[in-house]
Amino acid sequence: MKKLLLSLIAVFTLSGGFLRAQDLTGNWQGTLEAEKVLRIILSIAKDDKGYSAKMYSIDQGARPISATSVTLTGTAFKYAVDMIGGNYQGTLSADGNSIVGTWSQGPKPLPLTLVRATKETAWEIPAPPPPPKLMAADSNPSFEVATIKPNTSGAHQMQQLTVNGRNFRTRNSSLGDLITFAYQIQIKQIVGAPEWLDTDRYDIEATQDTEGAPNPQQVRTMIQKLLTERFKLKFHHDKRDLAAYILSVGKGGAKLKPTEMAGPLPGIGFRPSAEGVSLGVRNGAIGDFTGFLQTLILDRPVVDQTGLKERFDFTVKFMPDDSQFSGHPPTLPASTEATNAFPNLFTALQDQLGLKLESAKTPVEVVAIDHVEKPSEN
Repeated sequence: MKKLLLSLIAVFTLSGGFLRAQDLTGNWQGTLEAEKVLRIILSIAKDDKGYSAKMYSIDQGARPISATSVTLTGTAFKYAVDMIGGNYQGTLSADGNSIVGTWSQGPKPLPLTLVRATKETAWEIPAPPPPPKLMAADSNPSFEVATIKPNTSGAHQMQQLTVNGRNFRTRNSSLGDLITFAYQIQIKQIVGAPEWLDTDRYDIEATQDTEGAPNPQQVRTMIQKLLTERFKLKFHHDKRDLAAYILSVGKGGAKLKPTEMAGPLPGIGFRPSAEGVSLGVRNGAIGDFTGFLQTLILDRPVVDQTGLKERFDFTVKFMPDDSQFSGHPPTLPASTEATNAFPNLFTALQDQLGLKLESAKTPVEVVAIDHVEKPSEN
């Protein structure tokens, strides 16, 4: 009888003098005081595992992001959004209508109180934006204007590569970064490179000459033309036997969810924490993922043998070692005795994504440079 009573206490809360099962379904809303005020809506639904949720930051657009997990244990409420490296922890009130807690997305947690919305108080979720107008598939775009300036920040890696409308921008990119991205290779696949391949770094702003959102190959085409015109790059293709990594699907099958995003371009980035690095991919094909791995994280080419053709949203959490990120892994916040470090990348890929990464020596295409020059600024 005592065990039964304890179990009931864990499942029910006291409200208005009666024991009532808490139902979290519906919309919850609150205001986050970040760099600017952001209104957050958390839409919770029941599923076969308990709860699922979608989070809206309605002052940043109408597109929702699915929560990775949603739990209520007693009055302790938690949800995580791995795709943006965020998580929330709070305490459900006795009446079941508010949750007081903190939102963490980086080194400084922010207070966030979520209140159950009613018909009278509910914020309107904006209509989703129309899908972007795509560049014609047969377009062969170029940059009509491009500004190249030296970057003297001292950072060792490319900091940004984005396409927004007709505007292209990259920060702290080396010649090596641009070649590896444009031709989908790893730095070790560049042969005959000048000594400044990875040391001289640039900020580039450019405007494409064709309307519409480009697909990944069209972005690469524009960068290839920029390398030819501004860096005077000339090269030929060759093949060499190189140490590489082979990415394949593990025995249990891939653990990847189809993307919730629209548009032709992927979004890939990572966030450091005390536990390690969270690498998030949105609207990404496996080729986008392997390209990111071999360009910024791993020290050798990555060959995709998964056979997966779809686009996915996923996050992999791992603790980098000294061989990764070109020997300059991101600085992690200080850990404590309670910190549980993420596994290494190989284990994380297997356990979290169902993918296997193995070392092998295999014939790999290389880019052999015949001529290249440092660019003029304009």
